[in-house]
Amino acid sequence: MFEGVYFEFPKIIFLIFIFLLCAIFCKMRLTSIYFPHTAEFLKNSISASKTLFFLKWLGVIMLILALMSPIKDEPYELEPKDGYEIALILDASESMKAEGFDRSNERLTRFDVVKEIVGDFISQRKNDNMGLVVFGAYSFIASPLTYDENILNKILSQLYIGIAGQYTALNTSLAQGVNLFKMSKSKTKIAILLTDGYSTPQIDKIPLEIALEMAKKEGVKVYPIGIGMPNEYNQEVLLRIANESGGVAFGASSAAELQEVYKKIDELEKSEIKRESFTHTKYYYQFPLFIALISLMLYIYLRNKRGYA
Repeated sequence: MFEGVYFEFPKIIFLIFIFLLCAIFCKMRLTSIYFPHTAEFLKNSISASKTLFFLKWLGVIMLILALMSPIKDEPYELEPKDGYEIALILDASESMKAEGFDRSNERLTRFDVVKEIVGDFISQRKNDNMGLVVFGAYSFIASPLTYDENILNKILSQLYIGIAGQYTALNTSLAQGVNLFKMSKSKTKIAILLTDGYSTPQIDKIPLEIALEMAKKEGVKVYPIGIGMPNEYNQEVLLRIANESGGVAFGASSAAELQEVYKKIDELEKSEIKRESFTHTKYYYQFPLFIALISLMLYIYLRNKRGYA
């Protein structure tokens, strides 16, 4: 609780010397005027009381600490409201089970590699509002737009192959990605569509023309990425999606190439919006002040109870 606490007015600590000097040189003489022997009696009784001594100096020290104003700075950031908004559209169909995409670990499936690379991309885009769409035979929004990259990465880690069916509804997934931006007022809307196969006509109910029209109406720039060998995905469709939406189409035949693709997209759409950072100052003077008041009240009560007026 008190970690990182410091004093706003640390020089007030020197007040302790005034109290020490007063304790040495400022002797109470009032009672000895009327009762010459009372002072000696009080000296032997009250000054010998460790309890009174402790309460008096505890009160003095706590009052000085309260005057020094212990504080703690707690930084926080406001979420940027004008940054980029990005829909990450991921193919989780049966074909993503293929292994050998990562040459350094050929046992990993394509989907395992994609999740790792996309997770790194999410972590790097701290100023952007991102959502996640997963598709196979159908598509669904796994995460709405959020600035919380930790939550997004946690959702990403829980996805698996076949979560949306074994076939590929490419056009439907694009339309679903556009739906993420329905309530958006951002000037920059980006969809990164990743797939490793052809759309399955009998499964994909939305025509490509309609999906593209939706993207253009919402002002969504699409970056399609085909992974695997060039003949494994529909290059012509991906190029059309990119050209008509204002994006760029990419191909990646390995994990290293896919990393470069996301790096290139990151450079092309680099957000210059920064989070606003603020510092909230929390004061703790009330704690030593409370202790000081209690200590001094007890000191006065016990002192008077012993007959020292």
